[in-house]
Amino acid sequence: MEKILDIKNLKTSFFTHVGEVKAVGGVSFHLNKGEALGIVGESGSGKSITMMSLMRLLSDNGKIVDGEILFDGRDIVKLSEKEMQRIRGNEMGMIFQDPMTSLNPVLTVGDQLMEPLIKHKKMTKQEAHNRALHMLSLVGMPSPESRMKQYPHEFSGGMRQRVMIAMALGCEPKLLIADEPTTALDVTIQAQILELMKDLKEKINTSIILITHDLGVVADVTDRINVMYGGLIAETGSKRDIFYLPRHPYTWGLLKSIPNPKEEVKEKLIPIEGQPPDLLQPPVGCPFAPRCEYAMKVCMTQRPPMFEVGEGHQAACWLNHPEAPKVEAPVRKGVL
Repeated sequence: MEKILDIKNLKTSFFTHVGEVKAVGGVSFHLNKGEALGIVGESGSGKSITMMSLMRLLSDNGKIVDGEILFDGRDIVKLSEKEMQRIRGNEMGMIFQDPMTSLNPVLTVGDQLMEPLIKHKKMTKQEAHNRALHMLSLVGMPSPESRMKQYPHEFSGGMRQRVMIAMALGCEPKLLIADEPTTALDVTIQAQILELMKDLKEKINTSIILITHDLGVVADVTDRINVMYGGLIAETGSKRDIFYLPRHPYTWGLLKSIPNPKEEVKEKLIPIEGQPPDLLQPPVGCPFAPRCEYAMKVCMTQRPPMFEVGEGHQAACWLNHPEAPKVEAPVRKGVL
Protein backbone atom coordinates (compact mmCIF):
# COMPACT_ATOMS: atom_id res chain seq x y z
CA MET A 1 0.00 0.00 0.00
CA GLU A 2 1.08 3.57 -0.66
CA LYS A 3 2.28 5.54 2.37
CA ILE A 4 0.91 9.02 3.03
CA LEU A 5 3.06 9.48 6.16
CA ASP A 6 6.39 8.01 7.27
CA ILE A 7 7.89 9.17 10.59
CA LYS A 8 11.48 8.10 11.27
CA ASN A 9 13.19 8.39 14.69
CA LEU A 10 11.27 11.53 15.72
CA LYS A 11 12.65 13.23 18.83
CA THR A 12 10.94 16.30 20.28
CA SER A 13 12.09 18.18 23.37
CA PHE A 14 10.95 21.15 25.44
CA PHE A 15 13.66 23.40 26.85
CA THR A 16 12.57 24.68 30.27
CA HIS A 17 14.26 26.51 33.16
CA VAL A 18 14.79 23.16 34.89
CA GLY A 19 16.24 21.38 31.84
CA GLU A 20 15.37 19.53 28.63
CA VAL A 21 12.13 17.55 28.74
CA LYS A 22 12.47 14.74 26.19
CA ALA A 23 8.77 14.41 25.39
CA VAL A 24 9.22 12.17 22.32
CA GLY A 25 12.30 9.98 22.47
CA GLY A 26 12.63 8.37 19.04
CA VAL A 27 9.33 7.41 17.43
CA SER A 28 9.00 5.67 14.05
CA PHE A 29 5.77 4.64 12.30
CA HIS A 30 3.91 5.00 9.00
CA LEU A 31 0.37 5.54 7.77
CA ASN A 32 -1.02 4.21 4.50
CA LYS A 33 -3.45 6.11 2.27
CA GLY A 34 -7.06 5.59 3.33
CA GLU A 35 -6.02 3.95 6.62
CA ALA A 36 -7.08 4.80 10.19
CA LEU A 37 -4.34 4.58 12.84
CA GLY A 38 -5.01 4.79 16.58
CA ILE A 39 -2.43 6.13 19.04
CA VAL A 40 -3.18 5.22 22.66
CA GLY A 41 -1.46 5.71 25.99
CA GLU A 42 -1.91 7.45 29.31
CA SER A 43 -1.48 11.22 29.79
CA GLY A 44 2.13 12.26 29.24
CA SER A 45 2.98 9.32 26.98
CA GLY A 46 3.87 11.65 24.08
CA LYS A 47 0.98 10.94 21.72
CA SER A 48 -0.29 14.53 21.39
CA ILE A 49 3.24 15.99 21.18
CA THR A 50 4.01 13.58 18.33
CA MET A 51 1.04 15.00 16.42
CA MET A 52 1.87 18.62 17.31
CA SER A 53 5.35 17.92 15.91
CA LEU A 54 3.76 16.59 12.73
CA MET A 55 1.64 19.74 12.39
CA ARG A 56 4.60 21.92 13.45
CA LEU A 57 2.46 23.54 16.14
CA LEU A 58 4.88 23.26 19.07
CA SER A 59 5.13 26.03 21.66
CA ASP A 60 8.12 28.42 21.53
CA ASN A 61 10.24 26.27 23.85
CA GLY A 62 9.48 23.08 21.91
CA LYS A 63 11.78 21.80 19.17
CA ILE A 64 12.11 18.77 16.90
CA VAL A 65 15.70 17.79 17.71
CA ASP A 66 16.04 14.80 15.38
CA GLY A 67 14.24 12.64 12.85
CA GLU A 68 12.21 12.90 9.65
CA ILE A 69 8.50 13.40 9.06
CA LEU A 70 7.80 12.47 5.45
CA PHE A 71 4.32 13.61 4.46
CA ASP A 72 3.38 12.75 0.88
CA GLY A 73 7.10 12.59 0.07
CA ARG A 74 8.10 15.91 1.69
CA ASP A 75 10.09 16.23 4.93
CA ILE A 76 7.89 18.42 7.15
CA VAL A 77 10.82 19.16 9.48
CA LYS A 78 12.70 21.03 6.73
CA LEU A 79 9.78 23.16 5.47
CA SER A 80 9.52 26.88 6.22
CA GLU A 81 6.63 28.25 8.28
CA LYS A 82 5.12 29.76 5.12
CA GLU A 83 5.17 26.35 3.41
CA MET A 84 3.61 24.76 6.50
CA GLN A 85 0.78 27.29 6.47
CA ARG A 86 -0.12 26.09 2.97
CA ILE A 87 -0.29 22.49 4.26
CA ARG A 88 -2.16 23.04 7.55
CA GLY A 89 -5.91 23.06 7.05
CA ASN A 90 -5.45 22.22 3.39
CA GLU A 91 -3.57 18.91 3.08
CA MET A 92 -3.66 18.22 6.83
CA GLY A 93 -6.72 18.78 8.99
CA MET A 94 -6.83 18.60 12.77
CA ILE A 95 -9.64 18.19 15.30
CA PHE A 96 -8.49 19.42 18.69
CA GLN A 97 -9.54 18.15 22.14
CA ASP A 98 -11.80 21.03 23.14
CA PRO A 99 -13.89 22.55 20.32
CA MET A 100 -14.95 25.52 22.48
CA THR A 101 -11.36 26.76 22.81
CA SER A 102 -10.58 25.91 19.17
CA LEU A 103 -13.41 27.98 17.67
CA ASN A 104 -13.28 31.79 17.62
CA PRO A 105 -16.09 33.03 19.92
CA VAL A 106 -16.56 36.36 18.07
CA LEU A 107 -16.92 34.95 14.53
CA THR A 108 -19.93 33.10 13.20
CA VAL A 109 -19.52 29.41 12.46
CA GLY A 110 -20.11 30.16 8.77
CA ASP A 111 -17.23 32.66 8.63
CA GLN A 112 -14.90 30.17 10.31
CA LEU A 113 -15.86 27.39 7.93
CA MET A 114 -15.43 29.64 4.89
CA GLU A 115 -12.04 31.14 5.84
CA PRO A 116 -9.80 28.11 4.99
CA LEU A 117 -11.75 27.50 1.77
CA ILE A 118 -11.17 31.06 0.59
CA LYS A 119 -7.51 31.01 1.68
CA HIS A 120 -6.43 27.57 0.49
CA LYS A 121 -8.83 26.76 -2.34
CA LYS A 122 -9.15 30.35 -3.64
CA MET A 123 -12.95 30.05 -3.67
CA THR A 124 -15.25 33.04 -4.00
CA LYS A 125 -17.41 33.86 -0.96
CA GLN A 126 -20.41 32.25 -2.59
CA GLU A 127 -18.49 29.08 -3.49
CA ALA A 128 -17.10 28.89 0.04
CA HIS A 129 -20.58 29.44 1.49
CA ASN A 130 -22.00 26.60 -0.60
CA ARG A 131 -19.12 24.29 0.32
CA ALA A 132 -19.49 25.13 4.04
CA LEU A 133 -23.22 24.36 3.84
CA HIS A 134 -22.45 21.05 2.17
CA MET A 135 -19.93 20.12 4.87
CA LEU A 136 -22.35 20.96 7.68
CA SER A 137 -24.94 18.74 6.00
CA LEU A 138 -22.34 15.99 5.59
CA VAL A 139 -21.59 15.94 9.34
CA GLY A 140 -25.30 15.75 10.15
CA MET A 141 -25.89 19.31 11.34
CA PRO A 142 -29.62 20.13 11.52
CA SER A 143 -30.74 23.35 9.76
CA PRO A 144 -27.27 24.13 8.37
CA GLU A 145 -28.34 27.41 6.69
CA SER A 146 -29.43 29.01 9.97
CA ARG A 147 -26.51 27.45 11.87
CA MET A 148 -24.06 29.23 9.55
CA LYS A 149 -25.13 32.56 11.08
CA GLN A 150 -24.74 31.45 14.70
CA TYR A 151 -21.80 31.73 17.10
CA PRO A 152 -20.00 28.82 18.83
CA HIS A 153 -21.63 29.47 22.23
CA GLU A 154 -25.04 28.76 20.65
CA PHE A 155 -24.02 25.15 19.91
CA SER A 156 -23.92 22.10 22.18
CA GLY A 157 -20.63 20.25 22.71
CA GLY A 158 -21.50 17.58 20.16
CA MET A 159 -22.54 20.17 17.56
CA ARG A 160 -19.32 22.15 18.10
CA GLN A 161 -17.35 18.98 17.52
CA ARG A 162 -19.29 18.42 14.27
CA VAL A 163 -18.36 21.96 13.22
CA MET A 164 -14.68 21.18 13.95
CA ILE A 165 -14.89 18.02 11.82
CA ALA A 166 -16.59 19.94 8.99
CA MET A 167 -13.87 22.60 9.17
CA ALA A 168 -11.05 20.03 9.25
CA LEU A 169 -12.48 18.17 6.23
CA GLY A 170 -13.62 21.19 4.22
CA CYS A 171 -10.51 21.31 2.01
CA GLU A 172 -10.57 17.51 1.60
CA PRO A 173 -7.21 16.94 3.38
CA LYS A 174 -5.10 13.87 2.68
CA LEU A 175 -4.65 13.41 6.44
CA LEU A 176 -7.02 14.07 9.34
CA ILE A 177 -5.62 14.12 12.89
CA ALA A 178 -8.20 13.79 15.67
CA ASP A 179 -6.80 14.51 19.17
CA GLU A 180 -9.18 13.07 21.79
CA PRO A 181 -12.21 14.11 19.66
CA THR A 182 -14.80 12.62 22.05
CA THR A 183 -13.28 13.46 25.47
CA ALA A 184 -15.71 16.18 26.52
CA LEU A 185 -18.82 14.50 25.07
CA ASP A 186 -21.42 12.24 26.65
CA VAL A 187 -21.57 8.59 25.61
CA THR A 188 -24.43 8.97 23.11
CA ILE A 189 -22.77 11.89 21.31
CA GLN A 190 -19.41 10.03 21.38
CA ALA A 191 -20.97 7.15 19.46
CA GLN A 192 -22.46 9.56 16.89
CA ILE A 193 -19.12 11.34 16.34
CA LEU A 194 -17.24 8.03 15.93
CA GLU A 195 -19.85 6.75 13.49
CA LEU A 196 -19.54 10.02 11.57
CA MET A 197 -15.75 9.67 11.34
CA LYS A 198 -16.09 6.11 10.00
CA ASP A 199 -18.64 7.26 7.39
CA LEU A 200 -16.48 10.18 6.26
CA LYS A 201 -13.41 7.92 5.98
CA GLU A 202 -15.38 5.74 3.56
CA LYS A 203 -16.83 8.65 1.58
CA ILE A 204 -13.74 10.87 1.29
CA ASN A 205 -10.97 8.22 1.68
CA THR A 206 -9.06 10.46 4.08
CA SER A 207 -6.27 8.88 6.14
CA ILE A 208 -6.96 9.30 9.87
CA ILE A 209 -4.80 9.38 13.00
CA LEU A 210 -6.93 9.10 16.12
CA ILE A 211 -5.26 10.01 19.43
CA THR A 212 -7.00 8.79 22.58
CA HIS A 213 -6.59 7.17 25.98
CA ASP A 214 -9.81 5.20 25.38
CA LEU A 215 -9.19 1.73 23.95
CA GLY A 216 -12.89 1.35 23.17
CA VAL A 217 -12.69 4.30 20.78
CA VAL A 218 -9.77 2.87 18.75
CA ALA A 219 -11.41 -0.56 18.68
CA ASP A 220 -14.37 0.99 16.92
CA VAL A 221 -12.68 3.22 14.35
CA THR A 222 -9.09 2.22 13.55
CA ASP A 223 -7.29 -0.42 11.48
CA ARG A 224 -3.93 -0.37 13.31
CA ILE A 225 -2.87 0.79 16.78
CA ASN A 226 0.32 2.27 18.26
CA VAL A 227 0.60 1.97 22.04
CA MET A 228 2.83 4.76 23.43
CA TYR A 229 4.56 5.03 26.78
CA GLY A 230 7.25 7.39 28.05
CA GLY A 231 7.67 9.14 24.70
CA LEU A 232 8.21 5.87 22.82
CA ILE A 233 6.12 3.29 20.98
CA ALA A 234 5.78 0.24 23.23
CA GLU A 235 3.79 -1.89 20.80
CA THR A 236 2.31 -1.59 17.33
CA GLY A 237 0.08 -3.89 15.36
CA SER A 238 -3.34 -4.47 13.89
CA LYS A 239 -6.42 -3.95 16.02
CA ARG A 240 -6.68 -7.71 16.42
CA ASP A 241 -3.00 -8.03 17.44
CA ILE A 242 -3.32 -5.44 20.21
CA PHE A 243 -6.59 -6.75 21.68
CA TYR A 244 -6.15 -10.49 21.20
CA LEU A 245 -2.38 -11.08 20.99
CA PRO A 246 -0.72 -8.28 23.04
CA ARG A 247 3.02 -8.76 23.65
CA HIS A 248 4.01 -5.85 25.91
CA PRO A 249 3.33 -5.65 29.69
CA TYR A 250 2.11 -2.05 29.34
CA THR A 251 -0.51 -3.14 26.79
CA TRP A 252 -1.49 -5.95 29.20
CA GLY A 253 -1.93 -3.35 31.93
CA LEU A 254 -4.11 -1.15 29.72
CA LEU A 255 -6.33 -4.10 28.79
CA LYS A 256 -6.68 -5.21 32.43
CA SER A 257 -7.82 -1.72 33.41
CA ILE A 258 -10.84 -1.57 31.07
CA PRO A 259 -14.16 -3.40 31.55
CA ASN A 260 -15.06 -6.28 29.23
CA PRO A 261 -18.67 -5.76 28.07
CA LYS A 262 -18.96 -9.43 27.06
CA GLU A 263 -18.43 -10.80 30.57
CA GLU A 264 -21.53 -11.75 32.54
CA VAL A 265 -19.65 -11.58 35.85
CA LYS A 266 -17.78 -8.30 36.00
CA GLU A 267 -14.16 -8.69 37.04
CA LYS A 268 -12.40 -6.21 39.28
CA LEU A 269 -10.39 -3.73 37.20
CA ILE A 270 -6.67 -3.68 37.94
CA PRO A 271 -4.91 -0.30 37.64
CA ILE A 272 -1.25 0.01 36.65
CA GLU A 273 0.72 0.75 39.82
CA GLY A 274 3.34 3.51 39.96
CA GLN A 275 3.99 6.71 38.05
CA PRO A 276 5.06 7.55 34.47
CA PRO A 277 8.80 8.21 33.97
CA ASP A 278 10.37 11.63 34.54
CA LEU A 279 11.16 12.81 31.01
CA LEU A 280 13.68 15.35 32.35
CA GLN A 281 15.79 12.28 33.15
CA PRO A 282 14.47 9.44 30.99
CA PRO A 283 15.47 5.96 32.16
CA VAL A 284 18.35 4.34 30.27
CA GLY A 285 16.48 1.05 29.98
CA CYS A 286 12.83 0.31 29.26
CA PRO A 287 10.73 3.29 30.44
CA PHE A 288 8.06 0.90 31.78
CA ALA A 289 10.51 -1.27 33.78
CA PRO A 290 9.97 0.43 37.20
CA ARG A 291 6.23 -0.35 36.99
CA CYS A 292 6.53 -3.77 35.38
CA GLU A 293 6.10 -6.94 37.46
CA TYR A 294 8.01 -8.93 34.80
CA ALA A 295 11.06 -6.61 34.69
CA MET A 296 14.47 -8.30 34.44
CA LYS A 297 17.94 -6.88 35.07
CA VAL A 298 18.42 -6.11 31.36
CA CYS A 299 15.21 -4.02 31.37
CA MET A 300 16.79 -1.54 33.79
CA THR A 301 20.03 -1.09 31.85
CA GLN A 302 19.22 -1.46 28.13
CA ARG A 303 16.37 -0.06 26.08
CA PRO A 304 14.68 -2.93 24.22
CA PRO A 305 14.51 -2.81 20.41
CA MET A 306 11.24 -3.37 18.55
CA PHE A 307 10.96 -7.16 18.29
CA GLU A 308 8.99 -8.66 15.39
CA VAL A 309 6.31 -10.78 17.08
CA GLY A 310 4.05 -11.32 14.08
CA GLU A 311 3.34 -9.96 10.62
CA GLY A 312 3.16 -6.18 11.06
CA HIS A 313 3.20 -6.68 14.84
CA GLN A 314 6.11 -5.37 16.94
CA ALA A 315 6.71 -4.93 20.68
CA ALA A 316 9.58 -3.18 22.49
CA CYS A 317 9.97 -5.67 25.36
CA TRP A 318 12.85 -7.96 26.33
CA LEU A 319 10.32 -10.73 27.06
CA ASN A 320 10.12 -11.15 23.27
CA HIS A 321 13.84 -11.99 23.01
CA PRO A 322 14.32 -15.64 21.92
CA GLU A 323 16.24 -16.41 25.15
CA ALA A 324 13.81 -14.68 27.53
CA PRO A 325 11.53 -16.68 29.85
CA LYS A 326 8.13 -17.38 28.32
CA VAL A 327 5.30 -15.42 29.93
CA GLU A 328 1.61 -15.93 29.07
CA ALA A 329 -0.22 -12.62 28.51
CA PRO A 330 -2.28 -12.19 31.73
CA VAL A 331 -5.21 -10.40 30.07
CA ARG A 332 -8.79 -11.21 29.26
CA LYS A 333 -8.79 -11.78 25.52
CA GLY A 334 -11.63 -10.71 23.33
CA VAL A 335 -12.50 -7.27 24.70
CA LEU A 336 -13.40 -5.99 21.23
